[in-house]
Amino acid sequence: MARSVHPVCPDPHSYADSTQPDVKHLDWHALVDFDARRLLCSARLTLSAPAEGALDLDSRDLHISSVRTQDGAPVTFMLHPADAVLGQRLALTLPAGTTGVEITYATSPDASALQWLTARQTAGGKHPFLFSQCQAIHARSVVPLQDTPRVRITFTAALTVPAKLRALMAATFVDRTVQGDAAVERYEMVNPIPPYLFALAVGELVSRDLGERSRVWAEPPEIESAAWEFAQVDHMLDVAESLFGPYPWGRFDFLVMPPSFPYGGMENPCLTFLTPTLLAGDRSLVHVLAHELAHSWTGNLVTNANAEHFWLNEGFTIFAERRIQEKLEGVEMHALHEALGRRALDAAILSFAQQPGLTRLRTELAGVDPDEAFSVVPYEKGYLFLKTLERHVGRAAFDGFLKRYIDTFRFQSILTDDFLHLLEEVLPGAYAAVDGATWVDGEGVPENAPVAASSRLDALSALGSGVPSVETAAGWSSAEWQLYLDHLNDHSQDAPCAALDAAFHLSDSKSAEILVGWLELCIHAGYAPPLARLDAVLGRIGRMKYLKPLYAALIGRPELRDRARDLFERHGAGYHPIARQVVAGLLGKP
Repeated sequence: MARSVHPVCPDPHSYADSTQPDVKHLDWHALVDFDARRLLCSARLTLSAPAEGALDLDSRDLHISSVRTQDGAPVTFMLHPADAVLGQRLALTLPAGTTGVEITYATSPDASALQWLTARQTAGGKHPFLFSQCQAIHARSVVPLQDTPRVRITFTAALTVPAKLRALMAATFVDRTVQGDAAVERYEMVNPIPPYLFALAVGELVSRDLGERSRVWAEPPEIESAAWEFAQVDHMLDVAESLFGPYPWGRFDFLVMPPSFPYGGMENPCLTFLTPTLLAGDRSLVHVLAHELAHSWTGNLVTNANAEHFWLNEGFTIFAERRIQEKLEGVEMHALHEALGRRALDAAILSFAQQPGLTRLRTELAGVDPDEAFSVVPYEKGYLFLKTLERHVGRAAFDGFLKRYIDTFRFQSILTDDFLHLLEEVLPGAYAAVDGATWVDGEGVPENAPVAASSRLDALSALGSGVPSVETAAGWSSAEWQLYLDHLNDHSQDAPCAALDAAFHLSDSKSAEILVGWLELCIHAGYAPPLARLDAVLGRIGRMKYLKPLYAALIGRPELRDRARDLFERHGAGYHPIARQVVAGLLGKP
């Protein structure tokens, strides 16, 4: 029997009022207008109970035409002044007996969740492209609803698009009908999801089946390389099920996005979005796909109730990803990725020296934009906390707890306290034994954090800042190159850049992880020859993981600051709005 979770969960990033009825189902119709860069929409919201009086919804830059009840009666509504973080409160006054409302509206050309690409910005170069990114609180710029993970919804949807294009949604495909120059594609999501997982993409898209439950989508020029890169996904899916139970979403399809996609991946159920930077040609970066697959259980199935408990999504998912990776690639690769994660965590904690509260797992984010607070802390510190618990109780006991956690909270949105109560029930005393309070509510990384260890890490440590032989480096994984380049970045004044350039031609690497790490090192070390690649790299990569270190390195050298601003002026328009905001902040732009 499912355990009841906290009945009232105020979300500092939503106008939703827990004393009002929840929206339980969305029936959404949208016409995609590429010329105007708008969606022309109707949203029918079904409520959890008949209602009268106030109903507060989240919105951002929506142009509301009308609101009516399920019977067609007009509903009085007011859009309140915009808040810089929350957007606008859409306040409805419902007549007695209202069980649902229909809102007719249009999105803004500058909707924060939508990225409109011209044909020139796509891989194919023939047709425009549209995609959404609703995490963390951007769904409200696409649909007026209670945009909080606490309120999970099912939905049906119909997208009207140019007939030459395909419309995809993170849901189960129903049908496609063509009417002249337009096509209508219908989808349904029968499992309740948090609004940030509402996702769509429209463009010239083709697919390849990879297995009975998996399919990859991409633009035509990239489909064959994408199908090859991710060909082993069904084996990954089998491994994940052996660890966490049956896959709960039907299909595990995924879409390789245009370059401006700002993240490594987005775990939208039934249609994961992936950055094209994963197409390294050697399957060295497919662990990102394992991360998004792991979210099918930790994040999508069991979800943080608001952004202050984001570690419940990402810490658990890093833990699950590395368990999958360990089964697929062995303990040595597991340790290498642990070491990479710890380096990233230490750097993030250092960057929050003036905001130490953001290094806690359970955070306080009232008035803070979740995008501005985003970092690897909930990922890697959350992982280390769970790893510490596993080390204390043993793998078998912790695996039992993990399965109990997933079964108990499936299709629910929870708080850290819900996790802690179950932990104490299943593994009594473990929280106190590992000083859990320091992990959850303390700043930085506790002293009892596990440390990655392996023979391959030892070999890298022994090499130090020396130049590896061609024979040695030939056997290196992408993770080893990353760790080696990260070490050199720490000692950039003495880095042997010229020798590395001559021996390995890293500027030509097809791995974005290696190429970006190399360019970052060259900037720090003042080694100029490879920097001619910056224009091409910053013009074709929109992933924030790479944009932030490259722009930060440029800004860190006074003689390169003007170059950084010039590069942003030339390429910033092609970045996602979230990425533009982050880079502009680095550059000190308004």
